[in-house]
Amino acid sequence: MITLCKTCGTSYDPRPERCPICEDERQYVPVTGQAWVDFESVTATHTNTWQQLEPHLLSIKTVPAFAINQRALLLRTPQGNILWDCIANLDPATKTLITALGGIKAIAISHPHYYTTLQEWAKAFDATVYLHAGDRAWLMRDSPAIRFWEGDALEIAPSVTLLRLGGHFAGGTVLHWHGGEGVLLAGDILQVTPGNDAVSFMWSYPNMLPLPASEVARVTGLLQGTAFERLYGAFEGQNILANADDIVQRSGQKYIACLR
Repeated sequence: MITLCKTCGTSYDPRPERCPICEDERQYVPVTGQAWVDFESVTATHTNTWQQLEPHLLSIKTVPAFAINQRALLLRTPQGNILWDCIANLDPATKTLITALGGIKAIAISHPHYYTTLQEWAKAFDATVYLHAGDRAWLMRDSPAIRFWEGDALEIAPSVTLLRLGGHFAGGTVLHWHGGEGVLLAGDILQVTPGNDAVSFMWSYPNMLPLPASEVARVTGLLQGTAFERLYGAFEGQNILANADDIVQRSGQKYIACLR
């Protein structure tokens, strides 16, 4: 039986005694202790809501909130749909809606906190899953659909490129879509701040442990020359809709100045 960690949403089969994802300092174990729920119970008690962010970009979010409560993004391209990041709940309505939209060709995930039930999503839509090899050790369940990639960039479709930035995790990845003036899907490798006018960079978000200045400089340096007008973060409402590439560079400079 597929079991989910109620705190982070990672799936296991069989259920372990502890969740290694939550025991890592980039996550946490609640004071009440580790708790579990089976996959079928989640799909029976939760549903997914949809929001159109752009003509070819949709957001999928679970209600009521579950685990980390991130959103997944569905990018529609002429060569097939791409799911960016993953959420644990894959209910029948979501399967029906995505199938009606043409299914999913590829799944790409920013970092291990959002692996959740990628195995079920890949099986349901016969999709290839792209994970950076730098985070291989954090995969808790294998799947024949997974392709580990290496290096700093991988084009998974025309105009769609995965960029390894690192930072939060060694394999921390963002997706660059070249459509229009450019869009970056960032997960929380770049964390959009509440005013939607800046981003931040953290090693551990729940434990508020920062990245060193040298690492922030490296991350922003990798994005120099990459054009993206808009940026979409991991959580609902985290949308930077203009000058996103400039905002990321200025945010990095501000972060480094504060540390110094």
